[in-house]
Amino acid sequence: MSKKTILVVDDEDHIRLLYKEEFEEEGYNVLVAANGDDALLQVEKGSPDIITLDIKMPGIDGITLARKIKEIKSDVPLIFVSAYEDYKHDFGTWASDAYFVKSANLTELKTLVANILKGAKTL
Repeated sequence: MSKKTILVVDDEDHIRLLYKEEFEEEGYNVLVAANGDDALLQVEKGSPDIITLDIKMPGIDGITLARKIKEIKSDVPLIFVSAYEDYKHDFGTWASDAYFVKSANLTELKTLVANILKGAKTL
């Protein structure tokens, strides 16, 4: 079985680095993008199996970016990752497969990713 690829989209360097290290330890290929434009390029040239997506970013915000990603690759699962739980109830986040509130403990996020990649419904 080939390694699954995760695209981590976050404007914070330390979050991208942390997620990259943690997911690589779990055996995934990890791509990173610091902004929406970079993320769209990654989606167009690569084929991420799943995307974690920050909501509040300069330039294209995560909700707008999610719509653009779905236009390119409609079947890619998205997990919104935000420091703000308020967005969980925002209509724009309903297109995602899951919503994760940022935390230093990534156990729940790793479980979400694994379950979604196995085809389990999370919402």
